[in-house]
Amino acid sequence: MSHPPVELHALSKTYRLGFFLSRQVRALENLDMVIEAGQVYGLLGPNGAGKSTTIKIVMNLVQPTDGTALLFGRAPTDTAARRQVGFVPENPAPYEYLTGREFVELAAHLGGVPRAEVRTRTLEVLESVGMARAADLQIRRYSKGMIQRVALAQAVVHRPPLLILDEPTSGLDPVGRRMVRDFILEERKRGTTVLFCTHIIPDVEALCDRVAVLVNGRRVREGRVADLLTGATPQVEMVIEGLSERQLRELGRTLDEVQALEARLRVRCSDAEAQQLLGQVLRAGGRVSSLEPARFTLEDLFLEALSEARQGAVGGEIL
Repeated sequence: MSHPPVELHALSKTYRLGFFLSRQVRALENLDMVIEAGQVYGLLGPNGAGKSTTIKIVMNLVQPTDGTALLFGRAPTDTAARRQVGFVPENPAPYEYLTGREFVELAAHLGGVPRAEVRTRTLEVLESVGMARAADLQIRRYSKGMIQRVALAQAVVHRPPLLILDEPTSGLDPVGRRMVRDFILEERKRGTTVLFCTHIIPDVEALCDRVAVLVNGRRVREGRVADLLTGATPQVEMVIEGLSERQLRELGRTLDEVQALEARLRVRCSDAEAQQLLGQVLRAGGRVSSLEPARFTLEDLFLEALSEARQGAVGGEIL
């Protein structure tokens, strides 16, 4: 494959709203992104960050205001390029009077699966998402989780090299979320490139090779998950007893977080601050009942990026 599955160059999108289309909302601003073959790439951000708009542009459902989107080096309008993509929208709405089997078979025909292989391939993907027993029920009788499963089945029935999922675990119970995560990992083993957007941070941390954080249509972080997390300043979490929060603040140390837990205080600070704080707490008559490294998570990174972006202090950072 000579071109990456997805390339975005200076991609911007402005929506015109209102009765006279006089109000403008900037959904994306100069977004650059390259997704290499075989990667699981996550788009992370709060609601309204531009994640779904990005995916709709890639799928040729929305036209960009500026910039370029490419699928395998070709425009999203190219039919041959789109046939190499499996897509699950945020709220799948399959034809409700078809059965699950009929719907997946229809997707197989549209995806170019040879006629002789349609039945076999359909059964294979329905079994992979746990829908073989309900395959001959009409979709209107399916639960939300069952609809999500059959939508995943139709997305991969033609074995696309690129799978795009928009909020695939939104609204699902823990069993459904686990199924979607396992499904993505299986596709990754087959070499499928996966792009999915979500605001559920543990899913991104568990599944993704690379992640981009979007806030207000701008990319504020991007890189390999491991690099983004290990590049953070080492922190320490300390549980202190015998001092009030006011007494602790009067010690004059720089504390990133202080939480009162009944008669205890849970404190997070840098490793360098912790060395000084420990001695001061003991001299002030307090006790330290717990002291351990604090793991920097993708949630911490996301909240940090969100805070900086809202303060207007961030440009794109590429790792």
